[in-house]
Amino acid sequence: MDLTTWQRICNRILGRALRKRARGDKVLAENLVKGSMPMMPEVYLATAIMTTLAITMVSWGFVSLFFIPDIGIISYWESIQDPATVDYCFEWEYWNQDLIDPTKPGNGCDGFAYQVFPPLLKVILVLVGGLIVPYAAFKFNKSGAKREAERRGSMIEKYLPYAASYTAAMSAANATPSKIFRSLAMNKEIYGDVADDAAMVYRDVTLLGYDLITAMKMSVDRAASVWLTEFFQGMVGTLTAGGQLKLYFLNRAEHYMRENRTRLQMFLESIALLAESYIVVAVAMPLFLIVMLVIMFWVSGSGAQMSEGMLYGIVLGFVPMIHIAYSILVWTSSKEQEM
Repeated sequence: MDLTTWQRICNRILGRALRKRARGDKVLAENLVKGSMPMMPEVYLATAIMTTLAITMVSWGFVSLFFIPDIGIISYWESIQDPATVDYCFEWEYWNQDLIDPTKPGNGCDGFAYQVFPPLLKVILVLVGGLIVPYAAFKFNKSGAKREAERRGSMIEKYLPYAASYTAAMSAANATPSKIFRSLAMNKEIYGDVADDAAMVYRDVTLLGYDLITAMKMSVDRAASVWLTEFFQGMVGTLTAGGQLKLYFLNRAEHYMRENRTRLQMFLESIALLAESYIVVAVAMPLFLIVMLVIMFWVSGSGAQMSEGMLYGIVLGFVPMIHIAYSILVWTSSKEQEM
């Protein structure tokens, strides 16, 4: 994979200085391999640091807009008269026209005062914009390889049951392991990330000249999922012991299908639980709530006041938000199972 322009710039600036440290980070190197991110660790780390520096400069620039003397947002805010003194100064000018002095703030009103920017908000701006955002950006950028490895692992576990069934069918047709992996690699749109690992095995055997067992052992270290690691290790053990791959593929396909059915059953149970809670929280409760609010609105006394604006806010704001929240929750849960 060719590096992007930004990655090349980052590597030229920091790559050499970070080479020893990055290559000594075994966790980062392992995540890059499992995440199928073909770049050197120093390139990835340099890109993460430079991206963090860029975000930090933008964040500090945004914070500086508040604290620039005379023209900053805080200076502009504190140059405005406090609204609490406007009425008083208006009356003072009306009754004391002989004391008005245009050269003084507020025309010389003794109660004139400027707005004061909250000191707590200044501290929050400095902490969030100056420290929290840069630190969060660095942690997010550096953990990109780990997130990609975890994503590939979850996707492999979704597609592996079907890929295992495909290998069992190919093996039953007396296809060689090399042809099986080649066929898997050519069907990425069907088997997803499993096809990438199969393509790596086929590349090691045909292009790099490794024997099948060595290529499988190398794939064990690259696998992003425990399921795929077990699958490749089982193949190595079967080939080493002289067993039949046809029976192994059949057993693995049946095992992964059982695991997949269990995973789908848990998903369906969680959706069923959401549906039951939806009936109670989003359907039944709003009906009782609306009836109670209407009754409280019409018969409210000194102990229970209900304004018309609050009633409309609950009916038109709070109740629809319940449905939106459940829709988002169901959509995100279903998105995790999307193939």
